[in-house]
Amino acid sequence: MRSSSDWVQTKDGKWVKADVQKTRGLNLNHNHTMKHIFKGAATTVITQLEAEPLHEDYQRLLKAGTKPNLAKLTLARKIAAIALSMWKSHQEYDPTRHRKQGS
Repeated sequence: MRSSSDWVQTKDGKWVKADVQKTRGLNLNHNHTMKHIFKGAATTVITQLEAEPLHEDYQRLLKAGTKPNLAKLTLARKIAAIALSMWKSHQEYDPTRHRKQGS
């Protein structure tokens, strides 16, 4: 299948094939250790910390029809974002800050 967006015109008037869009996600030099740490933290929240708001977020994702492996990955990314935010702002973890509004 082809479309008009497959080709672009250069300054000298020639038509050349457009660059293919790069895939998103981790590059080849990502930090394997940190990836395992955050996925392990997500596993701990899922299996052992049922009273935590992050576990409630995981359950909400499952109820919405998200596959369990993608819900776990989403939770790991959220934990990573929280850790980065805490590190930058020099704050301690407060689970009530991460509850959805209106919950």
